[in-house]
Amino acid sequence: MSKRDLKKFVSELNKTQLEEQLVELYDKFKDVKVYYDFVFNPNERNLVKEAKLKISNEYYPIRGKKPKMRRSIAQKFIKHFISLGVDSFIIADLMLYNIEIAQLLSSEKEIKQELFYKSMLNSFEQAISFMIEKGILEDFKSRVVAIKNQSIKLNWNNRYQFNAIVERFDY
Repeated sequence: MSKRDLKKFVSELNKTQLEEQLVELYDKFKDVKVYYDFVFNPNERNLVKEAKLKISNEYYPIRGKKPKMRRSIAQKFIKHFISLGVDSFIIADLMLYNIEIAQLLSSEKEIKQELFYKSMLNSFEQAISFMIEKGILEDFKSRVVAIKNQSIKLNWNNRYQFNAIVERFDY
């Protein structure tokens, strides 16, 4: 069904039928339920708190297991927040938090997986691109520079790439 066909279908429904359609969608599809739950109760603070807890659990597990360090967990939250229309500042904060918590672990423990460093660089590049797109890079300048400096201090193998990304913006 095309968007045009959908509009035609919806315009032919009376108010009661339209309400029934929305309730049915809400009951049947989890994504619709999550969206409407957010729209009517946009408690971004709790969403971010939960996301940061799960992200930090990837690097500092609560149950004393070995850290999994999966970037995908943070990426899942970021993608979800973008689809919900969460404020750009909150999304950027979460993007940077993921890198900062990874750097904290790296400062305490040597990480030998090459993929970890590549993944953090990808996260950094995505965060910078997102902030440029939303026009908020200047608001996060100190954290961006701190992440770059920390990559140098920790002697990450891709520290020059972190540095090159920041130098493009003449900080």
